[in-house]
Amino acid sequence: MFRRSIYKTPAQLQSMIEPGLITAAALDAVRPLIRAGVTTLELDTIANRTIRARGAESNFQLVRGYHHTICVSVNQEVVHGIPGDHVLQPGDIVSVDCGAQFKGWNGDSAITVVVPDEARPSLVAMREELSRVTEGSMWAGIAAMASADYIGDIGAAIQEYIEAQGVSEVSGETYGILREYVGHGIGRKMHEAPSVFNYRTPDPGPEVKPGLVLAIEPMVTAGGEATFIEDDDWTVSTVDGTDGSHWEHSVARHEDGIWVLTVPDGGAAGLAPFGIVPTPPA
Repeated sequence: MFRRSIYKTPAQLQSMIEPGLITAAALDAVRPLIRAGVTTLELDTIANRTIRARGAESNFQLVRGYHHTICVSVNQEVVHGIPGDHVLQPGDIVSVDCGAQFKGWNGDSAITVVVPDEARPSLVAMREELSRVTEGSMWAGIAAMASADYIGDIGAAIQEYIEAQGVSEVSGETYGILREYVGHGIGRKMHEAPSVFNYRTPDPGPEVKPGLVLAIEPMVTAGGEATFIEDDDWTVSTVDGTDGSHWEHSVARHEDGIWVLTVPDGGAAGLAPFGIVPTPPA
């Protein structure tokens, strides 16, 4: 049986740069609109407009049964929230997941933003800390990809980073890592092999070598790891009602190093604390 290689050629890596930048542009357009009084459907509209203006299409809309450009998950919702008439409130923690397909190649990325709330500074601090830990663990995983021998090394680095944070200084809770939802390969399809676990696994997984492109996306909670799917058959929420956060970037490993496809600087700012300088694929 024919099995498609998980490793891309240098020319294919070049083809993945533009869809990554389009995905980044859509999230950049959405980010300033994540504020009190805005509906999640309004965020979806601006993301869709941005992607189409660049000559691309939403790869989320290519998923069977899903009709929106982004996923918007609020507070106890961790991933896969559906845009609609929900109005954002002061203090909300909001995760936005987005992807674009351009000329048959895909980008995928996610951010988390906390809506300001001057009346509840402790709540905002707690949620911003959760987002910081999640984003930091993502960059730890990306940094590990630069020198990893196997994909399992990436998940181990993500878990080690989160565990090193101990308990939240604000809430006093340990952080939970979603186990049922993981990162993935990306290329001609938004979701490809292999799986990228956000925690240590007995199986080291496939080799990390030039041509590998992964969507690294830790999903972290402020409490328990158990989740359930809401009645809409999409939204994933925590069982204990604690907050969730989701960060994601699509990353390429090539002959000269790594390059984060879904951020204009290739990941230079995020990787600087790890002593890694990204290099664009030739």
